[in-house]
Formats: sequence, structure tokens, C-alpha cells
Amino acid sequence: MLPKFLLVAAARPNFMKIAPIWHELKKHLDRCEPLLVHTGQHYDKNMSDVFFEELGLPRPHVHLGIGAGSHAEQAGQVMIAFEKVCQELKPALVVVVGDVNSTLACSITAKKLWIPVAHVEAGLRSRDWTMPEEINRLVTDAISDLLLTPSRDADENLAREGVAPERVRLVGNVMIDSLALAVDRVRDRDVPSRFGLAKGSYGLVTLHRPSNVDDPASLRRIFDALLAVEAPIVFPVHPRTHKILEAHGIGAGADRAPHPVHLAGPMPYDDFVNLTLNARFVLTDSGGIQEETTWLGIPCLTLRPNTERPITVTEGTNELATLASLPGQLARITAGQWKQGRIPDLWDGRAAERIAAALLELAG
Repeated sequence: MLPKFLLVAAARPNFMKIAPIWHELKKHLDRCEPLLVHTGQHYDKNMSDVFFEELGLPRPHVHLGIGAGSHAEQAGQVMIAFEKVCQELKPALVVVVGDVNSTLACSITAKKLWIPVAHVEAGLRSRDWTMPEEINRLVTDAISDLLLTPSRDADENLAREGVAPERVRLVGNVMIDSLALAVDRVRDRDVPSRFGLAKGSYGLVTLHRPSNVDDPASLRRIFDALLAVEAPIVFPVHPRTHKILEAHGIGAGADRAPHPVHLAGPMPYDDFVNLTLNARFVLTDSGGIQEETTWLGIPCLTLRPNTERPITVTEGTNELATLASLPGQLARITAGQWKQGRIPDLWDGRAAERIAAALLELAG
């Protein structure tokens, strides 16, 4: 019987990381049986199901159907459900990606069942313990058997924490594998025209972190800054953010402003990549989009006091921003005064090959 590898996907960014690994492991069906586990942490169709279709992933072999809830509720429900899956399927290896609640929950569950765990995107640190994702990263890295890192700064973080070097493997950024393929698929599309916009004329905004969207006063200030930009904006709104915008009347009529802000719902991955590829700049609080804009060479502003991906600042096109600094930074971008950046080492679209080799080696 071939060893089973459980590949855990939970939230939108996970799917782009899991897909290249799945496709690479499918080349080695004589050595392993890869199985997809979807925890259901993202349950909106445009934030989960459509991603599987676009990324060429099969229907998940296991769907835990967890859905919404607090951090504790999500993690607890995933642990209970995933334990039953592990006991039934008896996997040789559990592969978790990123830093969402399901990553933490599945890694803990597997380790307590003596199942080896591999963490893809290990070693990233913001050093901000108020971020739930930072707790997830630290705990997952502490207990995982194989730490697959996207960049050398992640290796350095793990070395400072005393992690044995034989547990660490620098493999590069697997999300770039998905991005590179998506760019080839969508380059000739014209998603901006759906908003009446020309390519290269607009800014793209994504915001979902509680520090930015849960306080209506902060969200209103962000909107005021966007309306002051001398360029139109496209803003695909996260479901949580949409509720707050509606509840407090923020953004009403923004699409009719002199420099309009177009609010949209969650988008399929390919449409979003086309919007990013053709944007004049991106404003975000998402970790993954910092990486995508660096690879694409698009100016990026990250509305956070820190980032677990500092390489996007030191080598890429990203800068951190605050509500106070945002207007000046946006003005510099629209004036064409922005750094060029470079693509970090091993962000070459072949990370999944290196990951699959490491997983097969771990499983013996």
C-alpha cells in the first residue's frame, strides 16, 4: 500500500500553495497517494470552490465543512474532525501550508497521533504577537518535522529559534508557481474593462485584517485616502469587510466620485490575477499579495505596521504604510516615484518540484 499524503487546504491563499504540490505529487503515484483535505474555513464559492476549478484541483477527497466561527471554535472543530480523518485514513504524512487556523489545528492533531508533519511556508515571522497568524506560525513550526521555507530570511528566523538545520529545507515560494501559470492563462483577458477602466490606470485594494476593517473609524479614514487618490480604485471586498461597510454606510456612492472606488465581491483567482497584473499599484494587508506584486513588479503598499515577508520590502516592490503615511505614498506612486525591486532567489516557479522531492524523502 502506498503512503498517503494528506494535503490540507483551508482558506483562499492555501489553494494556490497546495495546487502546484498536488500536481507535482501526481507525477509520483508509484511512490505516494496524495489526498486533498478541505477544512471549509473559507466557504464562499468564489473563495474556495472556484479556486479548485481554476487551479486544476479535483474535488477534495475530504471536506470537513467547518465554516465560520471564532479562532477557538474553528481550531477546535477542525481538530475534532481531522482527528477522525487521520484515524480512518492513517496517512504517512500531513502537509500544511501558510498560517491560518486550520494549519495550526491540523498540525497539532497529526503530531498527537504520531503522524509526521511538513509545513510549507515555514519560518516567516512578523514578531507581532497580536496577530493570530503569528501564533499559528510559531506553534506549527515548533512541532513540524519538516520546515519548507520560501526565502533565506525564513531560514535565518528558524536558526535564531534554535531549530535543527536538518529539519529545514529552503525550497522557494510555491505560490509563485501558481501565479506564473495563472499569468500565462489570463494575460490576454481584460478584467479592468468590466469596471470601465483601462489597463494600468487604476489601483487595486484588498483589506481584511481586523486592525484595518473592524474599526469603522479606521475604515472610513482608509476610504477617504482612497477617494483622494488621483486614480480610480477597484476594491474586491472580503465578506467580513462588506458587512462593516454596509452597517456604517461607508463607501456609499464611492463609484460616482471624481476618482471612483469600485466595490466588488470576492473574485475568482484568475480574474484577480488579471486585475493585479494590470494595476498601477496595489494597496493590501494580505501577505500573499505582497509576494505576488514583488514577482510582477507592481508597486505595493501594505497597510500594516509590520510584515512576515520583509523580503518583499528589502528586495521587492513593497512598502509598509500607516493611515498617516498612506496619502504621501500614494502620491509618490501616481507620480511614478517608486522603487523597481527584484525577484527573490528561488521564486522561479519550480518550488513544487523541490517540495515534492523533500516530502518523498521524508516519507522514505
